[in-house]
Amino acid sequence: MANNEELFKKIVAHAKEYGFIFPSSEIYDGLAAVYDYAQYGVELKNNIKQYWWKAMVQYHENIVGIDSAIFMHPKIWEASGHVSAFNDPLIDNKDSKKRYRADVLVEDYIQKIEDKINKEVEKAKKRFENFDETLYRQTNQRVVDYQKKIDDVSSRLAKLLNDNDLVGLRDLIIELEIACPISGTRNWTDVRQFNLMFATKIGSLSDGADTIYLRPETAQGIFVNFLNVYKTGRMKVPFGIAQIGKAFRNEIVARQFIFRMREFEQMEMQFFVRPGEELKWFNYWKEERMKWHLALGMGEKSYRFHDHEKLAHYANAATDIEFDFPFGFKELEGIHSRTDFDLSQHEKFSGKKLRYFDPETNESYVPYVIETSIGVDRMFLSVLSHSYEEQTLEDGSVRTVLHLPAMLAPIKVAVLPLVKKDGMAEKATEIANMLRKEMMCQYDEKDAIGRRYRRQDAIGTPYCVTVDSQTMEDNTVTIRERDSMKQYRVAIDQLVNSLKF
Repeated sequence: MANNEELFKKIVAHAKEYGFIFPSSEIYDGLAAVYDYAQYGVELKNNIKQYWWKAMVQYHENIVGIDSAIFMHPKIWEASGHVSAFNDPLIDNKDSKKRYRADVLVEDYIQKIEDKINKEVEKAKKRFENFDETLYRQTNQRVVDYQKKIDDVSSRLAKLLNDNDLVGLRDLIIELEIACPISGTRNWTDVRQFNLMFATKIGSLSDGADTIYLRPETAQGIFVNFLNVYKTGRMKVPFGIAQIGKAFRNEIVARQFIFRMREFEQMEMQFFVRPGEELKWFNYWKEERMKWHLALGMGEKSYRFHDHEKLAHYANAATDIEFDFPFGFKELEGIHSRTDFDLSQHEKFSGKKLRYFDPETNESYVPYVIETSIGVDRMFLSVLSHSYEEQTLEDGSVRTVLHLPAMLAPIKVAVLPLVKKDGMAEKATEIANMLRKEMMCQYDEKDAIGRRYRRQDAIGTPYCVTVDSQTMEDNTVTIRERDSMKQYRVAIDQLVNSLKF
């Protein structure tokens, strides 16, 4: 998809105009980096969650789900390291008074070089027939130099972050001559750490209340329930615990629409395995999760793995599944081998044994954990941005269509009477009521039929069913397919079977 700012603006505008996503608190001029899911957005979001839940829980005998509370004991966040180490490196520009994440400034610098490479590749594609992109990237000197620069800066950034070298991070920003996007100057402060957790008070009196936090991730709710689930569910290693829920981070650089927000939703699964078998299961889940994404039909070129150079202190392997958003390849899902860090920490801080007794080896141990974690909102954005198309038709007219995967589409079918007379509206209402028992269905009788088709294309409805004069004679209707715009007739009693999802 490559970097396309104009396309992204159109997608954001489309999401609001057609009832997918609204700015939160808009009548009060909004709240930065917080959004509300509108009538079609909530359906698409729920369908994404259901698609994930089925794949993880329903289709796996050894994975169960929970829904843990957002408020948790504050010691949990001490044990997990979030109180002391859940920080972002921040830097201020003295002239614009704007605050930035130092690592993001460097990542944006890298992205600009990637954009230059993509432009070179696009130009070459137009010049040469039988263009070999891989060979061109390996042999074109300008592209090779650009790539070398990316690799060099990326590895230096990873090392600086790994070493928590804040002075070195500022020096890198100065060396790369990165300027503030607002003031255009390079008058930077020192880099310092900023904790991302939202703190609040619990209790009836604020002055005597204890400080607790809105959870910054859903994973810890799974870990502290490990023992309860293992015993009550009679679980046997390897087994998983899945959860979908809200998390909160006080992001300084919250941007790119719903890609990075302060209130967001995660779909996580923690998979508990025998120590020593974690890398086998890490590779298993890496492949399984990629298959899940590819099953949506958005194309292999839309995804890539990105192995972490900088590992979290608790991990011994980590990779991201990145998606090609309009603003470039960015993280969509993370797969991490978390070792026994989390359960061991909670053992230590709580004083409770969090062990699994393995009947096959006749020993107790703290299981190792493989985590798969995907942002619901990022998944929503990936589907929305990939599906959006402004399509020029044979007659020269343009239609805006969302090619949403049918299983995720908010409305599965729209029922449209050709005109509001001769009993067609009543017949169409009857058909719509029949279909509602099976799927999300919309009835629409306003405007010309062509305009109604366009409206359904814009919200991604896979099928339109049209009731016309022939329907009144032989009980058949016209089905129109969204993507191909092909039309064919079926009997009303065969309608449900004819609509495939």
